[in-house]
Amino acid sequence: MRILAVSDEIVPRIYHPAVRERFGEVELVLGCGDLPPSYLEFIVSSLDVPCLYVPGNHDGQPEHTDYGVTLTQPAGCICIDGRVRRYGGLVIGGLGGSLWYNGGAHQYSQRQMFVRVWRLLPRILWYRRANGYGLDILITHAPPAGINDGTGAHAGFAALRWLIERYPPRFLIHGHVHKNYRLTSSYDTRVGATQVINASGYRLLTVEPLASLRWSEYNPSRHQQG
Repeated sequence: MRILAVSDEIVPRIYHPAVRERFGEVELVLGCGDLPPSYLEFIVSSLDVPCLYVPGNHDGQPEHTDYGVTLTQPAGCICIDGRVRRYGGLVIGGLGGSLWYNGGAHQYSQRQMFVRVWRLLPRILWYRRANGYGLDILITHAPPAGINDGTGAHAGFAALRWLIERYPPRFLIHGHVHKNYRLTSSYDTRVGATQVINASGYRLLTVEPLASLRWSEYNPSRHQQG
């Protein structure tokens, strides 16, 4: 599956009338936070593909558009913050937000993020029993501690590091650490079984499903969403 991951910055190459010609092979969009709702709406409506996203630390305030509409969330997109969804054979989880620094929306202490990870863990374990490995992709806003991260408000979460070391997704895709900040020299790091990718701006990825769920063990009436 061809995936477009976006985060933090409006990219002129994407926010352009020719986006369909440039990215027409994309089958799924993943939003890793700090993007205006109108930007995500433009991408999914132009490419006619689904979008799963998590919020960043600058999200949460209404966007007052030039065309007179106030947006609080991107229409046609699915927020998977603290949830797990399955799409096209891929199991995708989401944990938005950054490290707490001024009390704004979607900011968490290290302890609070551990709580959020523990709340998501039963869903990860369920998929792990079903497919043998758990998540294909975890999208976050902040990186794991010590991996592609910076300092202060741009430091990573210890809970995310704990998660990928014990129940590794195939990919962890994050934003938050803008490449022009030059806070780190690493943006694409292998940690055990997990490839940790900084999608600040955008990244194009190809991710193939590894296995099919044993759907005979899955009851949709009990497990609609994460």
